Amino acid sequence: MAENKLYAAVSTNDAATLHRLLETDPFLLDRITLRCSSKTPLHLATMRGNLEIVREILKNRDNQILAEVLDSQQSSPLHIASAKGYSDIAKLLLSAAPAMCFSRDFGGRNPIHLAAMEGHDLVLAELIRVRQLAAREKLNEEIVNAKDNDGDTIMHMALRHKHVEIIKFLVGTGKINLDAENSKGQTVIDMLHETSKDGNYSDMRKVLQPYVCKSRTTPTESVQWLTKKRDSIMVVAILIATMAFQAGVSPPGGLWQDDLSEGSQGNHNAGESVMSHRDPKYFRNFIRANTIAFVSSLSIILLLISGLPFKRRFFMWCLVVTMWQTVTSIAITYGIAILAITPKLHRHSLSHVVETGITVWCVVMGILLVGNLVRLIAMWLERRGTVRRSLARLRKSVEARVRHGVDGGGESV
Repeated sequence: MAENKLYAAVSTNDAATLHRLLETDPFLLDRITLRCSSKTPLHLATMRGNLEIVREILKNRDNQILAEVLDSQQSSPLHIASAKGYSDIAKLLLSAAPAMCFSRDFGGRNPIHLAAMEGHDLVLAELIRVRQLAAREKLNEEIVNAKDNDGDTIMHMALRHKHVEIIKFLVGTGKINLDAENSKGQTVIDMLHETSKDGNYSDMRKVLQPYVCKSRTTPTESVQWLTKKRDSIMVVAILIATMAFQAGVSPPGGLWQDDLSEGSQGNHNAGESVMSHRDPKYFRNFIRANTIAFVSSLSIILLLISGLPFKRRFFMWCLVVTMWQTVTSIAITYGIAILAITPKLHRHSLSHVVETGITVWCVVMGILLVGNLVRLIAMWLERRGTVRRSLARLRKSVEARVRHGVDGGGESV
C-alpha cells in the first residue's frame, strides 16, 4: 500500500521515494493524517531528525497544516524538534506554523519549555527570536514567562537542569520575570540558593549575581537547613509514627489473651491492655501522649509533602512547633512506658529520675517555644510600629501642606 511505502520512506530518510509518492498521490498525506490517531509522518520524520523528509513534506503549502497536528500526548512536531534540539527542523516548522510556540502538551509545556529543559540554546534562540513575533513585544514576554502545570517557567527549568547557556540567553533577553513563583512558592533566586554547589553552580551564580541582592526574598538559614534536611526529617517522622502506632496496638505489659469475668485479677476481655487494668492512671497518660506523638508525626509528613513555601516564617514556625510537640510527646510516652513495666519495688526510685528528665525536657522546649513566640511578636510589633511611623509622617506632611496653602492664600488676599 502507498501508506506503508510512505512510512517506510520516512523511516529510512528516503526523500526521493517520498517525493515520488506525493507526486503520484497529492492527497496521500491528508488521508493518513485523518486516519492516524497518534503520530503523523511529520511527527515521525521530526523524531528521527530527517531534515530532508521534513522539508519535502512542508514544501507543499497544502501540507503545512500538518505542523499544527497534535499527537495523543498533545505534542506537535515543534514540541519534538525542541526537545531533541533539531534547530534546522524547528526553523522549518516555525515558518509553517509559528503559532505552535504557544501550544501546550499534556504536561502544560510549550516548545520553549522543552528546549530550556533539555539545554538546546540554539532552538530556544530560534523560538524566541522567531520573525513572525518580532513586532509583538507583549506576546514575546508572555511566552518566555509561561508556566507549566507545576508553575515552573523556562527559567526555573533551565536552573533546575543547570543549563548555563540557556540562563545566559534568557537573562540577556531582558524579558524574564525572576520574581515569578512556581507551585512551591519558589522564585528563580530561591532555587539558586537551594541548588547544590557542584557542577555549574558557580557559573549560574555569576550570571544571576546582579539579581541576587535585588531579590525580594532571601532564604533564611533555617529554610536552607530545612531544604538540606528534608529527607532526614521525613524519615524521623515516619519512624516516630511507626513507633507510636506499634505502642498503641501493643502497649507495655501486653494484652490479655483470654476472657475473665470473675477472678483475683478482675474482669477483662481478650485483647484488652493489661496496663489499663493494673495501672489505669499510667495507661490514660500513656494513650494521650502516644496519640499526640502519632498525630503530630503524621502532621509533619503532610507538611513536608504538601509543598508549602517554608521560606515564609509562618509555615516554618508551624513545622518547628509540630516537631517539638512530636519529640516531647514520644519522650513522655517512653517515660510512662518505663514506669509501667518497672516492678513496684523499684518504681518509686526510678520515677524520680524519669520525672526529672521529662520535666527538664519540657522546660527546655517551653523556653524555646516562648522565645520564638516572643521573637515573632516583637517582629510584628516592629512592623506595626513602622507602619504607624509612616502614617504619622504622612499625616504631618499633609498638615504642613494644608497650613502652607492657607498661609499662602491669606498673604495673597
